[in-house]
Amino acid sequence: MEKIRAWIGRMRTFLGEVQVELKKCSWPTGGELLESTTVVIVSVVLLSAFVALSDGAIIFILQAILPR
Repeated sequence: MEKIRAWIGRMRTFLGEVQVELKKCSWPTGGELLESTTVVIVSVVLLSAFVALSDGAIIFILQAILPR
């Protein structure tokens, strides 16, 4: 039973320290968050398109070179 109380005490200390550290963080505004999200989505779409085109080109080249 003593181990459980010690564990609970350590968890309270840990969670208290986490709360203090989270108050020190600078959180983005709604506009900054929207801009960052837009950049990530556009980047993912562009990278996906590039990978798809590259994959299609490689398949086309390999099918032209290698017989079936």
